[in-house]
Amino acid sequence: ISAGLDLPGKFLFAILTLMTLIADLVFIEEAVYIYRKIPSSKRSIIIWINAAAPVIATTSCIGMWIPRSTMFTDFTAAIFFAIVIHKFLMMMIKECGGKKLLLRRFENGRFKISTGPCCCCCLCLPRVRITRQSLFWLKLGTLQFAFLRPVLMFLAIVLWTNGNYTLYNLSPKGAAIWISCFIAVLTLLALWPVAIMFQQVRTILSCKKIIPKFALYQFIVVLNHLQTAIINILAMQRVIPCVPPLSSSARGAYVTQQLLIMEMFLITLLSRVVYRRRYDDLDPPEPTAEEDADSKETP
Repeated sequence: ISAGLDLPGKFLFAILTLMTLIADLVFIEEAVYIYRKIPSSKRSIIIWINAAAPVIATTSCIGMWIPRSTMFTDFTAAIFFAIVIHKFLMMMIKECGGKKLLLRRFENGRFKISTGPCCCCCLCLPRVRITRQSLFWLKLGTLQFAFLRPVLMFLAIVLWTNGNYTLYNLSPKGAAIWISCFIAVLTLLALWPVAIMFQQVRTILSCKKIIPKFALYQFIVVLNHLQTAIINILAMQRVIPCVPPLSSSARGAYVTQQLLIMEMFLITLLSRVVYRRRYDDLDPPEPTAEEDADSKETP
């Protein structure tokens, strides 16, 4: 692809590639720090979450240099981030001390389910008690996305190799519109449990900087999904004009990849600042009446 670039284009590609390399090096250094300093129960989860931005930047850089690999690189980034959504929910549970301590801490609490992205307007919805069963359904909401999205992506690649899947063919007879709609529904259902859990723990985990961590997570969601969808729609409507030898869709893909590289580079640097600091564990929840009575019994 570099043979068809002018001097400013080559300079831009070089700068974006350098930003990707720096993001990868920053992540590797941060992963070494996390591996040495963070307890083993939280280590892998935090590394996964920190890897989201560098992985998206790397796949975008590969797609920028090798345009024919765009479908594979986009699918790789999408599958990886589907797992990260589940990992972020698990991180909030781990930061509360695990499932048992979370249930003890909020034994009389209730989840507020009238939150985005699914039910932010349904204020009349009742609050749900925090129990093992409700916690299980929250985990299942993110886990289904981590499992079903790779399956749908694999199906899309199989159809694409057979010529039955075209990303920009949104006719009802095509497979792209149905797979895209199904993935959109699964995405909303996966983001909903994370928002519900965040609303519950944001106050108690403020000492662990959960609000800036959640903000960075939300930025990746918006930039990797909403921004990409908007640019793809503009490319399909020919708002982004074609400039030979690139079609409108190809130019839209280039714009998406270049924006994502710059944005994920900044998020990688911010993630290093937010996740680098160490914090003390939360105070244990107050013992229940039964546990207090047991502790007073003489052996």
